[in-house]
Amino acid sequence: MEYKKILTLSFDDGVTQDIRFIELLDKCGIKCTFNLNSELLGISGCLNINGKEIKHIKVMPEDVKHIYANHEVCAHTLTHPFLTQQTDEEITRQVEQDRLNLSKLVGYNVRGFAYPGGGVNFNEHVASVISATTGVEFARTIQCSYNFDLQSDMYTFKPTISFIKEKEKTMELCREFIELQTDEPKLFYIWGHSYEMDVNDDWDFAEQVLSMLSGKSDILYCTNSQAFDYVKSICK
Repeated sequence: MEYKKILTLSFDDGVTQDIRFIELLDKCGIKCTFNLNSELLGISGCLNINGKEIKHIKVMPEDVKHIYANHEVCAHTLTHPFLTQQTDEEITRQVEQDRLNLSKLVGYNVRGFAYPGGGVNFNEHVASVISATTGVEFARTIQCSYNFDLQSDMYTFKPTISFIKEKEKTMELCREFIELQTDEPKLFYIWGHSYEMDVNDDWDFAEQVLSMLSGKSDILYCTNSQAFDYVKSICK
């Protein structure tokens, strides 16, 4: 069957909340790509979000292959720096060594990357360095497109929506995607962090969204790599 509607998710940082999120994903039959910082694995910390302390504990390196077995692991730099503030050599090291480290942990070639940091966390120069000097095949930004259109630039790829930050818009886009009738391929790309569900106890919202999107015969559920490969195959 040739699907015209493709759904993929991309979540960052490799935190222990991923385990709970993966339980929801697996229950709903939805795939996700998780972007990890290999030199931060196993480190415990906290984030202060809106005056609330949120656990930010990275999964252990020896647990990565098992935790993410049904999904995909991609790179997120070694130590989560702002790449726009780094030399070209450090951009390459941060991205490529992370990709290689993670490839060893999971036992397959890690292909994708998500830019770390908030705000403007990339530019055209950083993207060109990654494209030219690393094995990364696609790189996701945090600039949302709010649509399902395909994109030609694989190194400054815009997701559709942030999962938790704009909950009403997320629900609106979910309904729009489910009801969408199209002859052209469309991609719904959701990004986020699983720890965000802890800030305002949005785990029920997460389950509601995933349940709404699940089980549709006209939607292809896949990881980022699978989504990009599929789009390439039907757009030839």
